[in-house]
Amino acid sequence: MDAMQQPLPVRAGTEAGPFVWKKRLKSLSAWLFVVPSLVFFTVFHWQPLLSGLILSFYKTKGYKAVEFIGFRNYVDVITNSVFQQTFYNTILYVFWSLLFGFFIPIAIAIMINEVRRGQSFFKFSVYFPGMVPGIAAALLYASIFEPGSGGILNALIGKLGIAPSNWLQNSHLTIPLIVAVMTWRGFGSTAIIYLASLQGVNHELYEAAALDGAGIWKRIRHITIPQISSIVGILLILQIIGVFQVLYEPLTMTEGGPNNASMSLSLLGYQYAFRYFRIGESLAIGGITFVILMIVTIVYYRLNKAIASD
Repeated sequence: MDAMQQPLPVRAGTEAGPFVWKKRLKSLSAWLFVVPSLVFFTVFHWQPLLSGLILSFYKTKGYKAVEFIGFRNYVDVITNSVFQQTFYNTILYVFWSLLFGFFIPIAIAIMINEVRRGQSFFKFSVYFPGMVPGIAAALLYASIFEPGSGGILNALIGKLGIAPSNWLQNSHLTIPLIVAVMTWRGFGSTAIIYLASLQGVNHELYEAAALDGAGIWKRIRHITIPQISSIVGILLILQIIGVFQVLYEPLTMTEGGPNNASMSLSLLGYQYAFRYFRIGESLAIGGITFVILMIVTIVYYRLNKAIASD
């Protein structure tokens, strides 16, 4: 073939040009959807978080930094007996929330997944409490647990001949009752997430297990739980993070009482800021909470990665 008749090499930006521009436009459209969320997250989450962490190292006048004092706010907070009691309370909150609120959504999701008719009704029923605002739910249950014969629960058990109880004024019952309210309000949305994960499990695995004679408990143990283990781990971390930041329920139901028996870290930080106007110490409590939750999250992901690699 003559050299003049040979096809010329395609230049970059001629034939490939439309394809490149199409990729760029597609990438640009994706960024247009992502950028608003990034801006919102930066302005309303990261910026206040970083500002609060920086301000926690200063002596403050209102929300203005006056003098850099290093870790003095942290030392003052940690050596305070109220903080020590509050930290112990927070561990109890986490313990009771895992005992009540961690297994109930999984069990509810498995039961709804086994239902063949009326699933929509059960989904709405379990999700409905989550539609109630946190303050409203706390006020509702505060009236239910009101001490004396005027309380709704005491009035009901009085009909059975049982003596009334000081429910929220009993330091041994306060945290379990608050956690029960949190579980009532929050388990539905968690159960729906588990249910969505369960409905993605291959039904052929259940059919094969049933043919092999496996009962429902063996199917749950060997198929259901392993198939949703990743979402279980993520929701476990999210639940611990949420419980560490509990505020509405103890604030509305007990105000941290009796004798700080239900005080949470977030409520203590709230009181430092808006009752005692000690902003530096309030932000120090937030910094301590952030560090604890960051350590818990890192440990979880390291363990999860180690288990997955094995």
